[in-house]
Amino acid sequence: MEAVSETDDALLPIDQDVVQTLVANHRQFLSFLEARVASRAVAEEILQAAFVRVVERGSSLQQSESAVAWFYRLLRNALIDHYRRGATEAKAIEARTRETEEGFELELKDAVCACMKSLLPTMKPEYAEMIRRVDLEETPLASVAAELAITPNNATVRLHRARQALKQRLERSCGTCASHGCLDCTCGQPGGGCA
Repeated sequence: MEAVSETDDALLPIDQDVVQTLVANHRQFLSFLEARVASRAVAEEILQAAFVRVVERGSSLQQSESAVAWFYRLLRNALIDHYRRGATEAKAIEARTRETEEGFELELKDAVCACMKSLLPTMKPEYAEMIRRVDLEETPLASVAAELAITPNNATVRLHRARQALKQRLERSCGTCASHGCLDCTCGQPGGGCA
């Protein structure tokens, strides 16, 4: 009689008593998983994958072990794998979302009405400076106030007035579309106007 190797052991048929014991405990296994995952569908998917593993590796169950205890260990490991995969997927989605948002912010910044920049020189110099530094360069208002040697409250008022003045100039230059968000501006192009 030939010796059975360890790899051949995994291919041996599963003891029918073990199969019957596991099938008889199907509801308990499913309840165990349902209490630990988001939905019944996910629990059923994990349980099905665990049964497949039993078919693949069932002969590794040692005679002294309880089939039910062994299967619960298998389910626990399957749950750990499920949550690890979920965490990895969540990190990947979060990273992709962050990249997309950053890209969108850059596109949006580039898409800001081109005529706004051309109107800045027509404004009072202190207003134009506030718009340029705070809104376009995104310098914190407190930093701008300190550099201009004015109080933060004065800087806030100046920025508000600058924005109002710019809004009025944009409405005169571009029409009412500037009031609603001028992101597809063609004012600087021949036959311009905001689309």
